[in-house]
Amino acid sequence: MLKNTLNIARKELAGLFASPTAPIFIGAFLAVSLFTFFWVETFFSRNLADVRPLFEWMPILLIFLMSAVTMRMWSEERRLGTLEYLMTMPVRTSQLVMGKFLACWALALSALAFTLPLPISVSFMGPLDLGPVIGGYAAAAFLAAAYAAVGLYVSSKTDSQIVSLLVSAAAGAALYVVGSDLLTAFVGNKGSELLKLFGTGARFESITRGVLDIRDIYYYASVTAVFLALNIYSLETLRWSRGSHKAQHRLALVTVILFCANFLAANLWLAPIGRLRIDMTEGNSYSISGATKNVLAQLREPLLIRGYFSKKTHPLLAPLVPQIRDILKEYQTASGGRVKSEFIDPMEKPDLEKEAGEKYGIKAVPFQVADKYQAGLVNSYFNILVSYGDKFEVLGFDSLIEVKQSNETQLDVELRNPEYDITRAIKKVLQSYQGESDLFATIQKPVTFVGYISSDKELPQSLVELRGQLMDILDTIKKEASDKFTVTFKDPREEGGALAQDLAKKFGIQPMRASLFDPQSFYFHLMMQSENKAVLIPLPQDLSPVALKQGIESGLKRFSVGFLRTVALTTAPPEPHYTQQTGFKMEPDKHFDLLKNQLTANYAVNPTDLKTGTVPDETDLLFMAAPKELDEKQLFAMDQFLMKGGTVILMVSPFHVKTSPLSASLQNTGLKDWLDHMGVTLKQELVLDAQSTPFPIPVERRVGMFVFQEMKMINYPYFVDVRGPGFAAPTLTAGLSQVTVHWAAPIAVNPDKNKGRTVTELLKSSPKSWTSESVQITPQMDKGGSGFEVGNTLEPRLLAVAVEGEFDSFFKEKKSPLLPEKVDPKAKDAKPVYSGIIEKSAQSSRLIVVGSADFLTDEILRFTSSVSRSQYTASLQLAENMVDWSLEDRGLLSIRGRGHFARLLKPLSNGTRMFWEYLNYALALVGVTAAWIGWRVRRSRQMARVMGEQS
Repeated sequence: MLKNTLNIARKELAGLFASPTAPIFIGAFLAVSLFTFFWVETFFSRNLADVRPLFEWMPILLIFLMSAVTMRMWSEERRLGTLEYLMTMPVRTSQLVMGKFLACWALALSALAFTLPLPISVSFMGPLDLGPVIGGYAAAAFLAAAYAAVGLYVSSKTDSQIVSLLVSAAAGAALYVVGSDLLTAFVGNKGSELLKLFGTGARFESITRGVLDIRDIYYYASVTAVFLALNIYSLETLRWSRGSHKAQHRLALVTVILFCANFLAANLWLAPIGRLRIDMTEGNSYSISGATKNVLAQLREPLLIRGYFSKKTHPLLAPLVPQIRDILKEYQTASGGRVKSEFIDPMEKPDLEKEAGEKYGIKAVPFQVADKYQAGLVNSYFNILVSYGDKFEVLGFDSLIEVKQSNETQLDVELRNPEYDITRAIKKVLQSYQGESDLFATIQKPVTFVGYISSDKELPQSLVELRGQLMDILDTIKKEASDKFTVTFKDPREEGGALAQDLAKKFGIQPMRASLFDPQSFYFHLMMQSENKAVLIPLPQDLSPVALKQGIESGLKRFSVGFLRTVALTTAPPEPHYTQQTGFKMEPDKHFDLLKNQLTANYAVNPTDLKTGTVPDETDLLFMAAPKELDEKQLFAMDQFLMKGGTVILMVSPFHVKTSPLSASLQNTGLKDWLDHMGVTLKQELVLDAQSTPFPIPVERRVGMFVFQEMKMINYPYFVDVRGPGFAAPTLTAGLSQVTVHWAAPIAVNPDKNKGRTVTELLKSSPKSWTSESVQITPQMDKGGSGFEVGNTLEPRLLAVAVEGEFDSFFKEKKSPLLPEKVDPKAKDAKPVYSGIIEKSAQSSRLIVVGSADFLTDEILRFTSSVSRSQYTASLQLAENMVDWSLEDRGLLSIRGRGHFARLLKPLSNGTRMFWEYLNYALALVGVTAAWIGWRVRRSRQMARVMGEQS
């Protein structure tokens, strides 16, 4: 049976290639595919390394290709009168049908194979994810099989090829339109999901994402099987003589009907089953991660995830609702019943709509919609509520979606990273709920509190009182902690001062003094330890028991799992600015509101200027963006925070850059000597790179006697495009395909000073980069090229680095700048100040330095977004990755790395773009021509062999 089927398929395929039919059909298919890819979808303007535009048109293009290929299969047999002859041959009807089907399918697969140079070309132009590509070709193969079966059945019912072509195309279009937005826009969410079960285009979208779902494969298989069965039945009826074996004929009809009904009904039965799928994307982007499962495992009470989605919404948002529903089902399954998910339309339930507005602050958002009949506004809900106990978080459409402008008139709207957004919301409500319950429930290993405190004789009276209050605080905590918290006190000067020497050697702890010239020194250092981790508790400046308790609880949270951490954010200081409207006004030269908003989503952000000489007690990480002219107290605060085992992130540059007008100048950050002491040097140079991102500049153009000034987009070497090998630390660059570092200074690491520390290079420029000490950053277009002279030494430059380990304090063997030079004991309002210097840090201290002060400013981020015509968040993601990594929140970091981040094309010149485009056209033409010639030669050889045998 199989041999006969293959012989028939071979004969039919040879007949297609023996004439110009196959080359013409395949050539037309390839020409239209490439034209839509490069011109209609403007591939290079999208700047994304994917082949999504190819597959977006595939469901429509395959309709016409398969209708054209199948139109003559049976119609020609009917017209020539050879169909009756075929029915009398000793070959089963099913073999005839399957043979012709395989021939048509093989031709479609050949056409798809000729498009393979396209993804291969894209892989050379950027980081292509092969998962969606493999899924797209698999979906196209299944879709072609379904359309081939439909076309064969239609062809068997008529002797006109034109009628067969038109009816087949109409049938394929009907199957496509069923699940498209043309129909689903008129029904609600549930109705649209039902229609999408039977739409070839809707099923196609799922597989092209890179998720091979058994439900989608079965759908295409069922459509193929149903129409092949109908084809066999329609031909088999030709064998029957009228009036005989009517019972057998009715039985055959009933069998075919039941066969088709079962195939179609199985699609409804499989619809609720969402676990039979394979995620082929890089990093399994569409599967629930282990980090999310760990967060769900911490749930002790039921968690509610409720989706508020209106039936009538913006057409670009409607296709996202089923995706969110599938994701929430994954959460419900992974939680083992601890998560309940539900979808409601508030418009249909006034009570829930009132609750959503009054209790959760969820309001309908007006969207402007338009079709060919009318335009107007529609109030629509697109929100997700995450509720745990009395705590809740709300995600709106602006938090869930990502909007990209693919060309001048078209917007692409897709889910940004739903798992990250939802898991982040779950973690926040869990942290808030636990923060009001049992702190020690989240501490997995015992914590020991050690007070290195001198005897009462050596302590000032105010600290003697504070010690008594400390004992009361610790007793209260011990009662709550059970066996997870122990307390011990040690006097470092007992037993000959051996402990004092050990503390100075291990932690750099030195005795404290009440004033600069006070001869009496003492110890009052508080520390918590758990295995190899040690955290120093700062002594509150006001010596209040409330602040002391807050400092101890903040320290305990650093040993816990799941609590909200605090980031102290220091930004550029205000400077005088003059405008005609407001006159002189003090405001920062650089704003970091977008950075603050990004960090606030996961952390408690505490703005501080460090002018008191201390970092706020509850701080877990110090983030300094564009610091400038730091004084001694600010430097001391940062230094001592690092010595206490904290993490300091510096976004700093020795250059001050202004964008209006474009200029640069050297500036004093106050950090040069401190960084040199820590073994990190910021060179007074700027990095230029041939691998750079665009920047619009004014260019003069002379036409005759007139000079015109116009804006021209050029690749600006000071906007260093970091990607691929430039990401030296994959963990910290999770979820990023590219990041632009603006006006960056190169970093040098002193190997002698960093012995025993872990040095991690984070970002590096490309091998085509050079440096310049010039402050002339405006391109001189008369020089040609990029407008700048290329340096003699081209090599990668270090742009960001992380150093972890023990550091020696910059203030070692110096006096604390917090101590007053003289204290008047008669002053009534005088408050005692106690300050010592920690001369050596803990092993867990981290220093992260990025040689750019501008790549996180609001102005640069908005400018980059306008140039790329999409919301640019790569710099913000990098900053948040650094914070997550520093605070050991590896769970969210790993989830973000699995997000559907944009894979951008490498910077390409216009000539290179034309080369790749015309190369694909040429390869398609050569491939089709070679295949046709090959078949013709093979056919000629077969004919010659047959004629030789006959002679």
